[in-house]
Amino acid sequence: MFISPKRYALIVAILTSFLTPFVASSINIALPSIGTEFTSTAILLGWVPTAYLLALAVCLVPFGRIADIYGRKRIFTYGIIMFTIASFLATLSSSVEMLIVFRVLQGASSAMIFGNLFAIIASIFPSGERGKALGITITGAFLGLFLGPVLGGFLTGYFGWRSIFLFNVPLGILASVAVTRLEGEWMEASGQKFDIPGTVLLGGSLITLMYGISILPNTWGFYFIFMGLTGLILFYFVENRIKSPVLDVKVFNNWSFTLYNIAAFISYCSAAPIIFLLSLYLQYVKGLDPQWAGIVLSVQPVMMTIFSPLAGKLSDIIEPRKVAALGMVFNTIGCALFAFLGENTSTITIVLGLGLLGLGFALFLHQTPMP
Repeated sequence: MFISPKRYALIVAILTSFLTPFVASSINIALPSIGTEFTSTAILLGWVPTAYLLALAVCLVPFGRIADIYGRKRIFTYGIIMFTIASFLATLSSSVEMLIVFRVLQGASSAMIFGNLFAIIASIFPSGERGKALGITITGAFLGLFLGPVLGGFLTGYFGWRSIFLFNVPLGILASVAVTRLEGEWMEASGQKFDIPGTVLLGGSLITLMYGISILPNTWGFYFIFMGLTGLILFYFVENRIKSPVLDVKVFNNWSFTLYNIAAFISYCSAAPIIFLLSLYLQYVKGLDPQWAGIVLSVQPVMMTIFSPLAGKLSDIIEPRKVAALGMVFNTIGCALFAFLGENTSTITIVLGLGLLGLGFALFLHQTPMP
């Protein structure tokens, strides 16, 4: 049976857009099981999700630039293969430290995937079909967010935490086969030089900043944060003066775009640790099994899935920045509820807080201004 390259592109889009958020959200529910097996401290255990996100953040811009120079399909394919291998190796981990290393590989490979997926879909589909294709791609991402805690809890409860990583392997293999059927290659910056100094400066600054935050309130944490922020400022001035930067920092001359990203950074920093802590809280304090804890944590992505389409329509009626501000208000209320989390906090309060966070992100994320 003949399958057109566009259909293969949609198969790849659904699989890869599902895998990246799934692997990020599902691991939180498995952290108590991982900590029990390796008798790990909470701080070291926190690096299991953090290492993935940090590697993703550090590698996203450089791999996007490399793809522009050497080919999006090529880097995208390498990313899927590398992600699949890293997922399999994670199942063989014999310590938390080894698992963290493989999580770094997963994060780097996810950057190769996520940094090119939407650009590839936009290149393959003409303008009349592009909106539908991108919508299908986003649907895959929402499925990953929703099924992450639910399916992650089920797999952890019945098959152990290693099964979460093993689950990614056949999907990765299928995506690897499908991507070979895509036609063409895209190299908008072919022949240009890759900015190695800028890449090193950006990566070092982000790592230093993140490490400083992780060791607070230790005094050295403030020093590392200061060095990380200084490095990012230096990165801006360096990139603003070279011919072929790894990141065109001139986009930040658009103050709406810059302020939105600052607001997004604050919002993510305030809300992201909550899921990590709630996973431990629900299982250690409330005594829920991984499956039920996953169901509770799925409230946030469910709310995002339900209200995201409505948020898009709302921005057509009301000024987008007002919709985004409303989303931040809901996020703030949700975070405030968790500030009073205690041993006797009711499950209803937790569900309400997660629901407010999901609603807030749905309203906020759909108002991204273009640079």
